[in-house]
Amino acid sequence: MSKNPEHILFLTGKLAEKQLCQILEKMQPEFTYSVHQLGLKVAGLMTAEMIGRRLKDTFNADKIILPGRCRGDIDSLSAELGLPIERGPEELKDLPLFFGKAAHHYDLSKYKVKIFAEIVDAPNVSVDDVVERAYYYQQQGADVIDIGCLPGTAFPHMEETILTLKQEGFTVSIDSLEDDDLLRGGKAGADYMLSLTNKSIWIADEVNAIPIIIPEKHGDLSSLDHAISVLQAKNKMFIVDPILDPIHFGFTESIARNFSFRQQYPEIEMMMGVGNITELTHADTSGMNTLLLGMCSEMNINHILATEVSQHACRAIKEADCARRIMYAAEQNNTLPKHIDSSLMTVHDNSPFPYLLDEIEDLASAIRDPSFRIQTSPKGMHIYNRDGLHTATDPFDLFPLLKVEDDASHAFYLGVELARAEISWQLGKRFNQDQTLTWGCATELNQSTIDLHTFKPAGTTLQKN
Repeated sequence: MSKNPEHILFLTGKLAEKQLCQILEKMQPEFTYSVHQLGLKVAGLMTAEMIGRRLKDTFNADKIILPGRCRGDIDSLSAELGLPIERGPEELKDLPLFFGKAAHHYDLSKYKVKIFAEIVDAPNVSVDDVVERAYYYQQQGADVIDIGCLPGTAFPHMEETILTLKQEGFTVSIDSLEDDDLLRGGKAGADYMLSLTNKSIWIADEVNAIPIIIPEKHGDLSSLDHAISVLQAKNKMFIVDPILDPIHFGFTESIARNFSFRQQYPEIEMMMGVGNITELTHADTSGMNTLLLGMCSEMNINHILATEVSQHACRAIKEADCARRIMYAAEQNNTLPKHIDSSLMTVHDNSPFPYLLDEIEDLASAIRDPSFRIQTSPKGMHIYNRDGLHTATDPFDLFPLLKVEDDASHAFYLGVELARAEISWQLGKRFNQDQTLTWGCATELNQSTIDLHTFKPAGTTLQKN
């Protein structure tokens, strides 16, 4: 016996009713539906309290969908009406996507890749400051705090630094090419040590830290074979880093090298030093991290070394954290890394302009009040009220047409909103009047935790190879 399709009640306002009906009709949904407007003009002004007062018939619905901007306690309203209630998307044009995504609930709590966050100048940083930075990195997603040594620089407080971090509950790695640093760090309690070669592999017998090994000669994968065989014979855990090189200094070849190593050793744990790309390329790091973590997912590379040295890379760890979760969800669900999460859409939006100019003109023609509405389309910014519709690509072209010279507060408000609209139009972002612009994980940072510029060293250090 077939089950009856779900019946959904959509609540809306007078201005949006016609458009909502058109969108639902074009969707040809698997559910049945009723559309009911509550007697108010603008759906976005609807509140849960208002619905409780005005809704007298639920039309035999199994569920109610409210406008996305509806305010109030919908849980209490749901209990009162005895029906599940959800807020829909803020823009009606997003309804098809809203229902398309409803069948997919991606679990972003899981990931495979561990993030090693390097404090590149640890010898020059006090123990207290290292701990503070470690908490910041942990908050942004780091799993391991990497203590970076500097060539020719004394590090008398190394042991105290590692011991303090361990007492605070952190997982720690010591990062150097000097045998003495690695030995001291391992004996002090570091969980990992990077990087070892054939010549320094003996250190793995002296301490309990898990070694990360690199080629003895840069680019020579064959130089890894001996170290791998030695560690495997002793049944020791280890990680291999074939080294990722900066762009124009061997980047493409190093990607091929990582792939070649994975083909030769499909089961060995690997690391990728993503900082050599994010730090040494002046482009938005969110895209770089996304692509690099996608490569890690495909090659089953489960450890990355990340840094936040350059000021343009000040979100790199957070971005890597988002990217590893998205890639894991995509892999587990055998799908593309699309429509899973928008955290990495920092500069653009996947659907920046829900309305075309002719649709905005239709909306504007129905307005009978003096309040200004602002929208964007591929053609530019549009502002309208009962007195007409104006379109421009520069907000200054609109100001003389709005006649708000004698109303400072109104002029200020419109200036702010039009500035947001201009930024959105220029970048290809979604603009919603009366809402701040969204920047994904680029603004999901607790600035009160740490001053991002406090610990920035003067130079940028390439991954040691």
